[in-house]
Amino acid sequence: MQPQPIDFHPPAEDAAPYLLPETRSLFADRADRFVTLAADHSLGDWLAFLGRLSRAQHDALQSLPELPLPDAAALEQAYQHRMPPLNAGAAPRPAAWRDIVCRFAGELGPEAPPAARQALDALAVSDDATLDALADALLIGDPQAADAALLPFVGAALQVVFTALASRLDAGRLQALDAHGVCPCCGSLPVASVVRLGAAINNLRYLHCSLCNTEWNAPRAVCTTCDTDKDVALQQIEGASGSVRAETCDACKSYLKIVYQEKDSHVDPVADDLATLALDLLVDEAGYQRVGPNLLLIGAGA
Repeated sequence: MQPQPIDFHPPAEDAAPYLLPETRSLFADRADRFVTLAADHSLGDWLAFLGRLSRAQHDALQSLPELPLPDAAALEQAYQHRMPPLNAGAAPRPAAWRDIVCRFAGELGPEAPPAARQALDALAVSDDATLDALADALLIGDPQAADAALLPFVGAALQVVFTALASRLDAGRLQALDAHGVCPCCGSLPVASVVRLGAAINNLRYLHCSLCNTEWNAPRAVCTTCDTDKDVALQQIEGASGSVRAETCDACKSYLKIVYQEKDSHVDPVADDLATLALDLLVDEAGYQRVGPNLLLIGAGA
């Protein structure tokens, strides 16, 4: 593991503070990225399957009927009290997510690896109460208490519905929440951060929500957990391309990965995170604790 120098770029005055998910291409692009990363990778079969899962997410999202947002009064109350308008831990979840789980079972099950096929078969025959209990364990409870093999598919289905909902919010009404470091749309933790390319957002860092895929601007060279700028370092495996690094903080002993579009324009915070689990192991052995989940792995351990 090799420390890298920290650089700092203050946000441009006209940079968008919040980026809502692009529903037409987000999951399709992620699926393509998984396919690319799977080639010649020691975890290639698993990454390729996650590519098929991401493609199934794309297809489910494209055919999803328009889901109702919280009513105007509920949204206004959330904005006034600096709470997430799509509160994943408290608001009712659209029932459509359970239909998407069953869709995954039908589309992916026949060609899934044995362990995944068994999990999908189990989800296909689960009743609503069982599925809701799994969602509760994932979002507001203890994921380790649930069947780890089932949770990635539960998370993938929930990602579809929350991404659909988040895409319809008014980005101009979003704001930093009282709870530090969580998504301004749904209140979930970030999976990673992205240093982006683009005219108004070039070299700016955005945290990427693990659930609804919304992004929000965060200063570079500052710990996203405790806000210090004194004890932050970038770590990467020696000889790696530098497109994925771990940002570690000695003040709170936390870390979160950061991906760089300037190093690879196709980098994806979810896919590239899962393709670099060796970096997680090294940072974990050095005494740092990861602060944001990847819902396609959560419960299974890294």
